[in-house]
This record gives sequence, C-alpha cells and structure tokens, in this order.
Amino acid sequence: MSNKQYTIGLAIVAVGVVILLGKLGVFAFIGNIFWPLLVLVPGVLLHMLYFGRMLGNAAVLIPAGVLTVYGLLFFVCNLFGWKLLAGLWPFFLAGPAVGLYEYSMFGPNRDRTIRLIAIGLLALSALLLLIGLFRSAFIYLLAAALILGGAWIAYGRRIRW
Repeated sequence: MSNKQYTIGLAIVAVGVVILLGKLGVFAFIGNIFWPLLVLVPGVLLHMLYFGRMLGNAAVLIPAGVLTVYGLLFFVCNLFGWKLLAGLWPFFLAGPAVGLYEYSMFGPNRDRTIRLIAIGLLALSALLLLIGLFRSAFIYLLAAALILGGAWIAYGRRIRW
C-alpha cells in the first residue's frame, strides 16, 4: 500500500469519526459549554503577547482586559446559569476599566487621567454590584448611612472623647 493511499484512508476515517461525533452531539455539548473560551483565549493571548514583548503597542491591553473580563463573566454564567447575569451585569463596566487601567500602568505615557477614569469605572462597577447584591436592603442601608453621617456631622464634632 502506498503512502498516498494510507493518507487518503486516514482522512476518510477522520471525516467519518467527525461526522459520527457530530451526530452524537459531542460538538454541540462542547460548543455549548466552552464557547466563552472564544472570548477568553484572545484576551489572555493578547496579554501574553504584550508581556512577552512580542507586541510593542500597549494599546492592545485595552481589548485584552475587556476580552478577559468578559470571557470570565461568560464562562461563569455558562457554568452556573445565565440568571446570574442579572446580578453580575456591572462587570460589563469592569471590563473596560481593567483594560484602561492596564494601559495606564504599562502604556508609554502612564497617563494619570486614564488611570483615574479606570478607577472610577471600577468603583462604579463595584458600587452597582453591591447595590445589586443588597437590592432590597440597599435603601435601608442608605438611610442608615445618611442618618449616621448626618448625626456625626451635627453632633460628633462637639463630643469630647
């Protein structure tokens, strides 16, 4: 048997196996579970290329941060249920915040304004996440904080400890 016949035979067997696995639903299962890797892997790859000094432009850190955060978010929601997204949606603000923060830290200018914007976005994301976690209790916590803050401003400075 020639080398060409051997290669053609293996290719036909491989095609048959792929068709059989497709009909058994193996690819659908893998695709349904691991599709967030299509978002996560490019983000991690961009990080590796930049920090491995294969890419010189620090601007790649912005999409790298966004893709990595979104990929992790999608992976968690895919594994534990998409109802989690109702409470985890503030991570959509955290993605650009991470990317901008990385750019501000490792970029050519080390721009403080971009860093402050990134920290502000991240703080807003954390605040919205906390509000989401304490949905019903948030208004009571806010009221208590306002009462305590007002009382401290009005009376706290007069009290000598």
